[in-house]
Amino acid sequence: MKMSKVIVVLGLLFFQLSFAQENADVILKKAYQEANTHNKNVLVVFHASWCKWCKTMENNMNLPEVKPIFDKNFVIAYIDVQEVGDKKSLENPGGQEMITQYKGENAGLPFWLILDPKGNLITDSFDNNGDNLGSPATPEEVETFLTKLEKSTKLSIEEQQIIQKAFEKK
Repeated sequence: MKMSKVIVVLGLLFFQLSFAQENADVILKKAYQEANTHNKNVLVVFHASWCKWCKTMENNMNLPEVKPIFDKNFVIAYIDVQEVGDKKSLENPGGQEMITQYKGENAGLPFWLILDPKGNLITDSFDNNGDNLGSPATPEEVETFLTKLEKSTKLSIEEQQIIQKAFEKK
């Protein structure tokens, strides 16, 4: 009888662990390894399931004409933070500490970073006024976004135009 209780407890523990979100440090470690192998930088996007602008950014980055540009130039790592209620379990452990480390805890979402394969910050989503670009949508925001992308990779004029068209709010 006692052994069956132990088996049930271990089974429940295994079940919980198998559905636990991956630690943010593990996500970044994998991204750094891939970036190093493929000579790319890492684009880290902090997002949440409730965030409309996060979904907009992800949708824009995944458009058929845009996705190949990001995939060619970056390893993209999504880290889930700032969830509420029953969605709290979606958060990646360590994600909130990471966003705080980069001064993004009060910036709003999405908040993003571009890091080199060793984890050194190249740029972040703060504009020159210290405001978070989040998911850039206005012509000015998209221009700043493109400038930040250029700090970490070389985009052709055509690639820049494709990104610009995809991100500018209609």
